[in-house]
Amino acid sequence: MDLTFIIVVFAIGFIGSFLSGMLGVGGSIIKYPMLLYIPPMFGLVAFTAHEVSGISAVQVLFASLAGVWAYRKGGYLNKPLIIYMGGAILLGSLLGSYGSSYLSEQAVNVVYGILAVIAAVMMFVPKKPVDDIPLNEVTFNKPIATILALIVGIASGIVGAAGGFLLVPIMLTVLHIPTRMTIVTSLAVTFISSSGGSVGKLVTGQVAYWPAIIMIVASLLAAPLGAKAGKNMDTKVLQVILAILIAGTAVKIWFDILV
Repeated sequence: MDLTFIIVVFAIGFIGSFLSGMLGVGGSIIKYPMLLYIPPMFGLVAFTAHEVSGISAVQVLFASLAGVWAYRKGGYLNKPLIIYMGGAILLGSLLGSYGSSYLSEQAVNVVYGILAVIAAVMMFVPKKPVDDIPLNEVTFNKPIATILALIVGIASGIVGAAGGFLLVPIMLTVLHIPTRMTIVTSLAVTFISSSGGSVGKLVTGQVAYWPAIIMIVASLLAAPLGAKAGKNMDTKVLQVILAILIAGTAVKIWFDILV
């Protein structure tokens, strides 16, 4: 492990975690392709899809925790939503992360590509104007929230993501949660999900420890900075940035799978 390796992995973790804290996602939607494609550009050995998913799972655990901590006093945490979606996504992520050890590298990338496309489409679906609703009056469909969280947990557990990039569009377009409450609450649910995903990846030996440690350090530094930046940005701008990132990632992943 040389200096170039440390700098490249740290930079990937820092950038991804900054965006994670700002946009309310765990960051895997950004860091997964960065870990796959950027190290070889610097002459470093490429990570396998299983290694990337394992590193992402552990790193997201700390990035989402740091993001929630930064937002903890804003009054945006929807506790009932965290309980319903958190419990379901934890079960799903445990199942998905354990089962991923039986899948091929190509299969893991395909699952990730499918998730990215779904998330990208959902981000461009017209949303009901709910940002003006008082936070204490926000309601949601509990059975739908639970079922969708379970599905997201299984799929995201496979690729080492915590599902934040899917939780955000689901909360915005299906459950009609205000944007800032979505960003903060999704980070809390993402933390719960990533705890299950991390256990599954560690038990099945899919985690490269040194890269994961470097990414964790970057996360603890960058996620709070991203959260601070997100508090001062217009909600529509935040949604557009996330939509562009997700769409771009989906295109890149599928281009490499098919071409």
